[in-house]
This record gives sequence, C-alpha cells and structure tokens, in this order.
Amino acid sequence: MMIAISYFLSPVGYLRLEADHDGLQSLLLNSPPADELAVLAPSHPVLVLAHQQLHEYFSGSRHDFTVPLAMTGTEFQLAAWHALQTIPYGKTVSYKAIAEQIGRPKAMRAVGMANNRNPIAIIVPCHRVIGANGQLVGYGGGLGMKQWLLEHEKNYL
Repeated sequence: MMIAISYFLSPVGYLRLEADHDGLQSLLLNSPPADELAVLAPSHPVLVLAHQQLHEYFSGSRHDFTVPLAMTGTEFQLAAWHALQTIPYGKTVSYKAIAEQIGRPKAMRAVGMANNRNPIAIIVPCHRVIGANGQLVGYGGGLGMKQWLLEHEKNYL
C-alpha cells in the first residue's frame, strides 16, 4: 500500500499529511518538511482535498471536513475519535462527556489517552476537548495552539 505525503503551511505551523487510497491516515502538528522541495502541491486526490479543506478551515469558511479518513486504532480509540467528530465547530466538551457518549462513563483518562493518540489532528477535533473544570488541558501541539484553534473557531461561528 503506497502512502502519499504532503505538507501544509498553516497559521499554526507546518502540518504533515499522509494518505493512501482509502483516505487520510494522519495529520501531524509541528512537522516542518526536511527540505523545501517537499512543499510542492500534492497530487494524491485525498491530499488535494485535504489541502483544500484545510485552507477553507483556516480562512473561516469551512466548519466540517468531508475528506475521507483511514484511521487505525483499537476499538475504544476509534469510538473516541468518532465521538470527537460529533463536537460542533466552535464548541467544547469535557473528557467525561466523550466517555459518556461512547458508553464508558468512567473512562475519562482512557479518552484522554485516545485523544493523545489521535492520528488526524484538527480534522478529528481533539482540540475541542477540555477538562471538566473548563480549563484547557493537554494538546499535542501545545496549549497555545489549542487556544488559537478554539479562538479561531469562535471568531467564525
């Protein structure tokens, strides 16, 4: 199975995208390319669509992503990642709410670990999950990036 790779320069830094024929496999934060030649326009159809939708998201005109996803994980992780995709644009929920949504009300920490292993940041919006006390907690790109993404979304509601 051939994996295509591209880079997207966003307002929060370089994003590395990987896709195969089934869909987008990963979107990694803080991932600058090794050389400038890697920042060419993508030719893989999934990556072309992902770039287009990311551009629209960062310009404020896209609230929902439709790029096909090809995530792999445990049954629990997949359930948690699917629940993340139901969080409305510009809104936040707690880890407890996600745990309850997937039928595991005591699994808040496990939801946190699933968020930590989310392979497709931004598009699968783990940045919209906050602590039960309303505080920002944990994000692979750092709390500053999480705050930026949440404020960006609130500005375009």
